[in-house]
Amino acid sequence: MPRTPRKQSLAYHFDFRQLWIGDALSQVGAQLTALALPIYAVSTLKATEMQMGYLNASQTAAFLLIGLPAGAWIDRMRKRSVLITADLVRGFVLAAVVILALTGHGNMTLLYAASLVLSIATVFFDVAHLSYVPGLVGLKHVSEGNTKLQATYSVAAVAVPAVGGWLLKILAAPVLIAVNVVTYFVSVFFLWRIKKREELPPRESHLPIGQAIAEGLRFIVKTPMLNRLVFSTGASALFATMGWTMLVKYVVDHLGIDTGSIGLVLSASAVGGILGALVTRKATLIVGEGRLIALSALATPILFVGIPLADPLMKAGMNPMIPLVVSGFLMQVSNTFFNVSQVSFRQRLCPPHLLGRMNASFRFIVWGGMPIASLLGGLIATHYGMVVMMWVVVIGELLCALPLVFSKFMSMKELPGGGTVEEISTEHIN
Repeated sequence: MPRTPRKQSLAYHFDFRQLWIGDALSQVGAQLTALALPIYAVSTLKATEMQMGYLNASQTAAFLLIGLPAGAWIDRMRKRSVLITADLVRGFVLAAVVILALTGHGNMTLLYAASLVLSIATVFFDVAHLSYVPGLVGLKHVSEGNTKLQATYSVAAVAVPAVGGWLLKILAAPVLIAVNVVTYFVSVFFLWRIKKREELPPRESHLPIGQAIAEGLRFIVKTPMLNRLVFSTGASALFATMGWTMLVKYVVDHLGIDTGSIGLVLSASAVGGILGALVTRKATLIVGEGRLIALSALATPILFVGIPLADPLMKAGMNPMIPLVVSGFLMQVSNTFFNVSQVSFRQRLCPPHLLGRMNASFRFIVWGGMPIASLLGGLIATHYGMVVMMWVVVIGELLCALPLVFSKFMSMKELPGGGTVEEISTEHIN
């Protein structure tokens, strides 16, 4: 059987390669910041449970505040320009955070404000990024493109926290955040190198903002299977946010794990993301697209059990890093399966002119409740303790997965791949 020519791979696609490199650089810096920022808040600024809730709420608030209009605006813009502008804003804001922190003027109020601006830029970047890939590489290569980008994220999640955790023993957290400033600016250079220029829709085709937003929401709400996917994912994200908001404080203060070891735990667990990215396509062929989405959604809360179990296992004499690493590793495999499959499904399903609004509407529904969930996680942890809060996450996420498990996703080897809402409903669902 003749081999497929190597140059069909997106690795040989110049424009995708620039996007890929730029994304990789951003991921390296973002992983360092994701590790260093909460550690800086907990260790240097002595943030309480509620302050950590406020911090995470500010990091996700923009998805609730501007998530819907951002999609309508992005559908009228050149997405490459949006990506470049967002990276520039994030680079300059983080530079200000680093300077103030190193000069002794850092405080939680500053972090809240900076995180809010960063979250606004991230809304535009993420929605534009998701909407850019199909037009850049074509629908035929969407799954490969998403897999490569997810693999990059997973590699960064493995390597960076380990190095960052070790560096935190000898460097201040703001110094690591400064690396992110550099990576954002270098990312801008590679995004600028992309040659393909998008054709903007004619101005006379623009709907009023309210109608444009409603069109994106209507596509999600009225499209069979997509509506079930978004609402199940959104409910699950509320509980997941509660858990991840408190994770660093839980690990540092409750389990007594030092900052260097946190990096090793995160890196070891994130190896699962690489494995997931490598075998997603094969898993899809064996299990089926729909069934893989449903089963991976169910697996995540089951695997999250290792996080609250780390407390009683530690009291019984076990090193708490063991359940954290095992749970994190398997969750990363499951999350990669879910993310690659559902993002590719959405991108294939949506008409190109609606991609920005569809992705923004999806993010609004899924991420819009995260600021509230962050505050709720802080309240539960404050009044009932970290371990109880983590068990609430397990039970909540498990219940949220059931609508996907008991649905047509479980019986479909191939998912719908385009057309109008009516065509999708008639040809694939009924």
